[in-house]
Amino acid sequence: MANTDLWRKTILPESSSIQDAIQVLNNIALKIVLVVNEDSVLVGTISDGDIRRGLLKGLSLPSPIEGIIHKRALVVYPEVSREQVIQLMIQNRIQQIPIINEMKHLIGLHLWDELSTPIARDNRMVIMVGGKGTRLYPQTLHCPKPLLMISGKPILEHIIERAKKEGFSNFILATHYLGQMIEDHFGNGEQFGVRIEYLREESPLGTAGALSLLDPIPESPMVVTNGDVLTDIKYGELLEFHKKNGAAATMAVRLYEWQNPFGVVQTNGIEISSYEEKPVSRSYINAGIYVIDSAVINSLPRLEPYDMPYVFDLLKDRGESTIAYVIHESWLDVGHPKDLEAARMLNLNRVNLEKHD
Repeated sequence: MANTDLWRKTILPESSSIQDAIQVLNNIALKIVLVVNEDSVLVGTISDGDIRRGLLKGLSLPSPIEGIIHKRALVVYPEVSREQVIQLMIQNRIQQIPIINEMKHLIGLHLWDELSTPIARDNRMVIMVGGKGTRLYPQTLHCPKPLLMISGKPILEHIIERAKKEGFSNFILATHYLGQMIEDHFGNGEQFGVRIEYLREESPLGTAGALSLLDPIPESPMVVTNGDVLTDIKYGELLEFHKKNGAAATMAVRLYEWQNPFGVVQTNGIEISSYEEKPVSRSYINAGIYVIDSAVINSLPRLEPYDMPYVFDLLKDRGESTIAYVIHESWLDVGHPKDLEAARMLNLNRVNLEKHD
């Protein structure tokens, strides 16, 4: 949202003149005038183009703004996400969208320049990269899975770059198997424009056990992801969803559909009660991406191997809030050779599309 004091200076009462609107546009570099009635209800907006068209129609500087107000301006409610606002701006080729509440009162203004710049986040992202990747043998015999190449870059580099675009700059890598190779490649992160620290597992600690090694424990919630998950998820939106709902832990989940290759028969004794041809089963699966509150870390067993579902079960048993964040974005768990090949093909197609844009 635009700076509170600044966007308020673009507001004019509907009794104002075109000269008043010009003065606002000249003095406030937000390229918009927000017109409200006496109840602070948004009447519409005025742009430089609206003023020029009005003057061409014969209006003059003292004329009231009534004749140039764009009364069908696109608006959003405060709960509309940052990404949705950006998409609306792109689709409608606009750079500002007013924010209104349920009473139509003007309460803010979204600006393209602010939304298109990633929010700098001090939250840590912990990436679990200690596994052996045995299902990808022999490719992982002498190379840790996070360093397997996709479109000329290691899997882990794709994850870090994606998170960096979301404003994350502080990363913690939990290493074990061939961990020195990962450290040699990424170092302290300087060459990638980020800061990287390491949790070195002396023995495998699972997908969550390494969290107990954090010292000091970050004060802010942490995004935690498996080091073999490639996705277009908005890590920032996941984090904001977690904070908004006041959860102790949030798990990203994805809808998985599986079609039974056979017709399914339900019986009651020897009587057939129903028959369904090749039904589709739907369920949510763990996407391997989480947000964990820092307070949770203090309650975890130290130096014991356990996976993330254990953490969620532990919190649930203690009555703490654990929630799901449904993702619809592309997602791929690079666990098998076919998954690695699919990831390589997906990124190749993206590169080709970018070349033609």
